[in-house]
Amino acid sequence: MRLPYSGRGRNIALIAATTLIAAGCAGNGVDDPEAVEAVDLDEIDEAVAIEFYYGLGGYLGEVVEEFIDRFNESQDNVVVTGVTQGSYEETGQALQAAVAAGDPPAVALNAPAGFAERGLLAALDPYIEADPDVDLDDFVDAFVEPGIFDEQLYELPMFGTTQVMYYRHDFFDDAGIDPAEALSTWENLAEAAEQLTERDNGNVTRYGWEPMYGEANMIDAVLSRGGQIISDDGTEVLIDDDVWVETWDAFREWIHEDEIMRIHHGGTGWEYWYRTIDDVLQDRAAGYTGSSGDQGDLDFDLVSAHIQPGWEGSDPAPVAGGNSGAILADASDEEKAAAWEWLKFFTLTENTAEYSIKTGYIPVRESAAEDPDFQAHAEENPHAMVPLEQVLIASPAFVDPTGGEINDALTIAADRVQIENVPAAQALAEAAQEAQEALDRLG
Repeated sequence: MRLPYSGRGRNIALIAATTLIAAGCAGNGVDDPEAVEAVDLDEIDEAVAIEFYYGLGGYLGEVVEEFIDRFNESQDNVVVTGVTQGSYEETGQALQAAVAAGDPPAVALNAPAGFAERGLLAALDPYIEADPDVDLDDFVDAFVEPGIFDEQLYELPMFGTTQVMYYRHDFFDDAGIDPAEALSTWENLAEAAEQLTERDNGNVTRYGWEPMYGEANMIDAVLSRGGQIISDDGTEVLIDDDVWVETWDAFREWIHEDEIMRIHHGGTGWEYWYRTIDDVLQDRAAGYTGSSGDQGDLDFDLVSAHIQPGWEGSDPAPVAGGNSGAILADASDEEKAAAWEWLKFFTLTENTAEYSIKTGYIPVRESAAEDPDFQAHAEENPHAMVPLEQVLIASPAFVDPTGGEINDALTIAADRVQIENVPAAQALAEAAQEAQEALDRLG
């Protein structure tokens, strides 16, 4: 069983980040790994056609399609067709529907929580062990470990991510605000946001900061204040303790009472995300908290990047995690073998380095640090190193032992705080009760 995250656990993320920084500056049981039939794709008369589900759009989706085209052109055995959903959540919904209909794709990015436990994913160990070209030890441990269940690997990291701070350096300069000082703690950022907020007849025309909609930013802020999701022994949900309540209520006050911050929500797919980015690029906000993968959409003549802040007396510890590819258990042996070839191609050292260069996402292999193009890019673009610097202090992604019920409770609570202006104590108390009941059912 995978151990759930309880404390900060920074050592996992530290392993590979140090190398990168140095270089830059359904079923009743789990899919049986022994049951995999060896398939030689060279012996098949026709190319094996497979679908790849993924929830990236815009520029990021274009980059993925570029890699798909390149893979298809590089060999004659496999043809990958990308099937795009509007978001990671929509990919999960599409996978659930496809599995229920008995027609799942061969491979997908970010399978829903619990798919491995339900026997819906194929174990990858047999493919790794049979492939001398794959060195799993070269993959970043922090991104690999969440994909392990029952001592088998079910998801291979395709790219890593963490959420960092992007700010308009011209607005900070004009206001006489030192970004390093302002972004050193959330308390300092709130003061800076108040100073950066502009109003016209009482109406806000420029917000001082825009956290990204959803629970992730506020969970990062809790971890950066010493909070935990569950106890060290994995038996008690802690999401309604003082650290959680004080942290989430601070965001509620900044958004709803002080009106120095705001969130965008709703719309289709990633619409809320791009509306947030547009606010910063179009002078309606002085900064925002966003993904390392936003860098391809940003104008760094206008914005700069910075690691997330901690709180007074607490060091920053935001989450860094992997976005992983999984092979569906119901795919044929030929389709599974084809899916493995696609995952292997995408995660080649030169490809994970190139994907990082083009998007800002974090390479999943330590050897990317030795890639000449990656080294040159990091030297010429200091903002590209900020996510890697943050990995050095990051917390691992929470692995929900309930198969997603704790995460779901936090999602609902975040909506109530961010959108409905419900006091954090109330929203989190209700979430904690639901989450604890789910945890208790595990026995």
